[in-house]
Amino acid sequence: MVGEWSVNVQQFAAPPQLLPELPDGSYRTRLDDRGRLRLPQTFSRYFDSLVEKKLFVTSLDAVTVRIYPIAVWRQMRQFLAEHHEDPVAADLLFLANHYGANTEPDPQGRILIHEDLRRALSLENRQLMLVPWIWRVDVMPEDVYEARRAAAQQDLTAKLARMTAKGLR
Repeated sequence: MVGEWSVNVQQFAAPPQLLPELPDGSYRTRLDDRGRLRLPQTFSRYFDSLVEKKLFVTSLDAVTVRIYPIAVWRQMRQFLAEHHEDPVAADLLFLANHYGANTEPDPQGRILIHEDLRRALSLENRQLMLVPWIWRVDVMPEDVYEARRAAAQQDLTAKLARMTAKGLR
């Protein structure tokens, strides 16, 4: 998939008290007129349950927004710093800081998306999808979500068989 970046999630195992369980399922949402992401109650409760309320909101692929609990972002930043000799790691950290900003959910459970990020990804006045992913929440325009869903459904029988062979029940 274009823009896909993955790491071994085992190396980012955080203490359970820092990372409560993410909600399951994808949800539709929008930005309000001030650029704040409206969160469904299940996501608001998740962010409210974090030990540290601070979040880092950025993009690494200039297609989707990534909302990292700050404890997770510290680990990601450290990973990129440890690989600073690799130009890819340097580019990803550069873009993360270009698009990114620290924020916290407001009392109504909304998260401000940095203006440069909103504009670069054309997020305003569009239907958006919230998608939990391991230890972060992704936000993507609905058309990007639908393209990702279509790609995931290709060769689904073979994908399911592969994961079943690895132990999926």
